[in-house]
Amino acid sequence: MKSQFLYSLSFFWLAFVVSHAAISPELYWKEKLPNTQMPKVIKDFLLHTDHNTNSDQRVYRSRHQYGMWPWRHDATEDEVRKLKQDSNHYFYKPYFLEKDLKKGNVINFPSLKNENEAPFLPRESTIPFSSKKISEILNYFSIDSNSKDAQTIKDTIKLCEEPELQHKEKKLCVTSLESMVDFILSQLGTNNILAMTTEVQGETHGILQKYTFEEVQQIADGDNMVCHKTNYAYAVHYCHVGGSTKTFMVSMVGVDGTRVKAISVCHKDTSFWTPKGLPFVLLNVKPGTTPICHFLPTDQIVFVPSKEAAN
Repeated sequence: MKSQFLYSLSFFWLAFVVSHAAISPELYWKEKLPNTQMPKVIKDFLLHTDHNTNSDQRVYRSRHQYGMWPWRHDATEDEVRKLKQDSNHYFYKPYFLEKDLKKGNVINFPSLKNENEAPFLPRESTIPFSSKKISEILNYFSIDSNSKDAQTIKDTIKLCEEPELQHKEKKLCVTSLESMVDFILSQLGTNNILAMTTEVQGETHGILQKYTFEEVQQIADGDNMVCHKTNYAYAVHYCHVGGSTKTFMVSMVGVDGTRVKAISVCHKDTSFWTPKGLPFVLLNVKPGTTPICHFLPTDQIVFVPSKEAAN
């Protein structure tokens, strides 16, 4: 049972703190990133004894995960077909060009609210995370090796074990908050960092609708790190630095009154992406010719050096 699993993890975490005087993930964050406010999407899923779950699910899934890896492989007909199905026959593009980020622009887009409630594990967890340990992992979570959940576990681990793209991408799948913080510091080279997420207010149905851009604000220009929450039995984030980027905050409103402050990442260097990847198929452009942008759902986090750090 998932509730029993979470209880065991909570007990393990508390026992470690008491017996080894380890600092909590919250304190680790404050110690390493003293000027960075912890996003709510992280704070909500730190493992505590009061973590509320009535679910027996063994694998947590996000509503959608575009923006993570479609440039790593050739687009398939099924991917394009699924976009049309998800949009109720009104085609939308999860990727767009930087020139489209302007006040007054209107786009068709589905909900950016994700519902992946996977909790963080303690850093000291001994649960393996390796394709060589699949049987042990499935057994630990009591997952049938022929089930959809088993395939999801395998797919996520496979993604995490893929090599970096032509040495222009630095990536790591982190299985704890502490390892996420360590990777941020190692790649961005400063502890003066902004951590931002997309925010959605007033959403009632989550279907595809038209959104109008009310304000577009550039937040950063240069390297950033994005941590995407993957589909897994606990919180695993695919964190990567993918070359020079621009980061924007886009305030927009849907026809039903939904208000969104959406984080948009525009990749300035796409020369090392797969030429037949989904972004190029949808936008009909070639790698390295123009910046390609995408929004981040609410469970994905972007980290950028603050202006003070840049100066």
